[in-house]
Amino acid sequence: MPHHLSRRGLLRGITAATAVTALASSLAACGGDSDAATTTDAAGTVTVGRLSNGAARQTALKVSEVKAISARLPESVRSRGTLVIGVGALPDGFPPLAYVGSDQKTLTGAEPDLARLVAAVLGLRPELKNSTWENMFVGIDSGKVDVAFANITDTEERKRKYDFASYRKDDVGFEVLKKSTWNFDGDYRNLAGRTVAVDNGTNQEKILLEWQAKLKQEGKKLTVKHYASKNSTYLALTGGKIDAYFAANPGVAYHVTQTARSPRPTRSAGTYSGAGASLQGLIAATAKKDSGLAEPIADAINHLIDNGQYAKWLAAWNLTTEAVEKSEVNPPGLPLDNS
Repeated sequence: MPHHLSRRGLLRGITAATAVTALASSLAACGGDSDAATTTDAAGTVTVGRLSNGAARQTALKVSEVKAISARLPESVRSRGTLVIGVGALPDGFPPLAYVGSDQKTLTGAEPDLARLVAAVLGLRPELKNSTWENMFVGIDSGKVDVAFANITDTEERKRKYDFASYRKDDVGFEVLKKSTWNFDGDYRNLAGRTVAVDNGTNQEKILLEWQAKLKQEGKKLTVKHYASKNSTYLALTGGKIDAYFAANPGVAYHVTQTARSPRPTRSAGTYSGAGASLQGLIAATAKKDSGLAEPIADAINHLIDNGQYAKWLAAWNLTTEAVEKSEVNPPGLPLDNS
């Protein structure tokens, strides 16, 4: 996540109002900065989308240790036999990325699932630690957490303290009714004449208002709407009061799965880099700087990409549009003036 605004935007853009209360109570039951329950698969199998409450398609993936990659782990991690994974999902969770599953105790979501896949390639047992966003970074700094998988955006500011292994695009996106024929083609000009809702104080609001100003200078109109709650926004969308909702792309992907069998299903109508037109924002696994973990983790992700498990993981969580061609160690991140 680039900064506080986009963090807030993610939480508001992903978590439906009706889900927040239930998730908050179930996450609180796990306790702060503590081990979260995890699932145990048969040797060589990681099941993604388990206990997802309908947010994912459960998929069993065969993943074995790659000794050429695990041999490059720091000795302290390799000898311990566990990969301690930080997930900053307390108190409310943020489906589909990280939240408590349908058993009310197991941390599920796209982020924990990828962490489990990476641990399998490294021949390590995943140990998930769920905490608040702030305490997750404290865990990395103190050495109590090896690496965080928590929708963390690669930024130049964060590179001062952390190393990154990228694994997903950091995108925002448009949600429309499934019957709509409109799609965003990457050019703000095709928003002319549209009415679009966005959440206050978010990264996507900043982008949308910039586009609105450009269109105004060109003599064209983009109407921007704000609603008091998530439910109000969705009611406006299904009621035809707005043409689209501009939100964090994982939130769009999640809500699309939730409306699939409703009388008025929705769909994604296109995405845009959360970093803007000049840079593709990237989500990355985050480890303490010079810990020696970023390289083997990137290698593990690239192994998953090359062998097809990565694509199946994304597809299970309806996040295929956020695929990257390869994992990079410390790729260009959001500049210091936009971190």
